[in-house]
Amino acid sequence: MSIIIKPVVSEKMTKIGEKHNRVAFRVRRDANKIEIKKAVEALYNVTVESVNTIQVKGKHKSRYTKAGMIEGTTPFYKKAIITLAEGSNIDFYSNI
Repeated sequence: MSIIIKPVVSEKMTKIGEKHNRVAFRVRRDANKIEIKKAVEALYNVTVESVNTIQVKGKHKSRYTKAGMIEGTTPFYKKAIITLAEGSNIDFYSNI
């Protein structure tokens, strides 16, 4: 099973990526920084300078239906912010 689930592509991460040469990925919750670094280097053929991880907590959601109010939470997940070495680049938009 792969450690990297999917890249995080948002306006905020695009600005951070352009300014600081960073990319973000949603990763498995049991993955550590060393495994994440090896997986990114193998998958994208880049040099990783550092890895920062964040445990993102799920949001509480509720909605009204005919049967009454339904409450729940979105799932927790782990996010890794990868700082790439100078000259390395990952382009997520090249296949579009």
